[in-house]
Amino acid sequence: MKRVLLFLATNLAIMVVLSIILSILGVSSRSYAGMLTIAAVFGFGGAFISLYISKWMAKKSTGAYVIDQPRSETEHWLVSTVAAQAQKAGIKMPEVAIYDSPEINAFATGPSKNDSLVAVSSGLLAGMSQSEAEAVLAHEVSHVANGDMVTLTLIQGVVNTFVIFISKVLANIVDGFLNGDEEGEGFSWTYMIFDLIFQILFGFLASMIVAYFSRKREYAADKGAADLVGAHKMKAALERLRSNQESKLEGSMMAFGIASGKSVVDLFASHPPLEQRIAALS
Repeated sequence: MKRVLLFLATNLAIMVVLSIILSILGVSSRSYAGMLTIAAVFGFGGAFISLYISKWMAKKSTGAYVIDQPRSETEHWLVSTVAAQAQKAGIKMPEVAIYDSPEINAFATGPSKNDSLVAVSSGLLAGMSQSEAEAVLAHEVSHVANGDMVTLTLIQGVVNTFVIFISKVLANIVDGFLNGDEEGEGFSWTYMIFDLIFQILFGFLASMIVAYFSRKREYAADKGAADLVGAHKMKAALERLRSNQESKLEGSMMAFGIASGKSVVDLFASHPPLEQRIAALS
């Protein structure tokens, strides 16, 4: 519940700030030029603001503890392993964190390749061998090295822009038809209601596009991990994940977390089936 409330509050704050900026600039919400401007500002602005604060959100929502000075052999191994992989991948050392969760999972996030966070669950440390955990870390480091956070943000921004713009255009047409107001000027509850309905509908459909690219990036991260630590270690880690319950890690981090889902064959899944990921490494 805490994670959900924090996510909603942050997104609401972003929307309020962007709305105030557009209001100050005098952007009309009912002209096509104004609609496109609003769609671009909210579509890309919201996506990039979320990316910019992604590390902060990740730490707050999971309660992740960032390892500044290793206090145990496990923490020392984590930091040294990520450091070696980051150097090999050609990126700046990410922050390394541990969060308390019984599930075997990990995620990477951050605004850029050289400003990132790699976090693992306590369940992963307890439920995986060191070589399997090494492969999981390599998978996350590969996400960072591949620039997946920025790539998916750009895709999300484009998708959001089209969803918002098309929804507003259709809502304006429906509003004009129902109210006989072809110019679409002034405040209208009809316009607002249909705008919301269309955004929900098209947003739901558009999420398939983002999920498709997310699945592609998972295959690339698996290959990157295989290059860093060996395909046999990555396969072993995926086999271990297949034997565990699907992770319930929420929010944008699910795009980068390694999930152990039993069935992810639908079009909205952010991860391919583990069987396909294992086969792709053969």
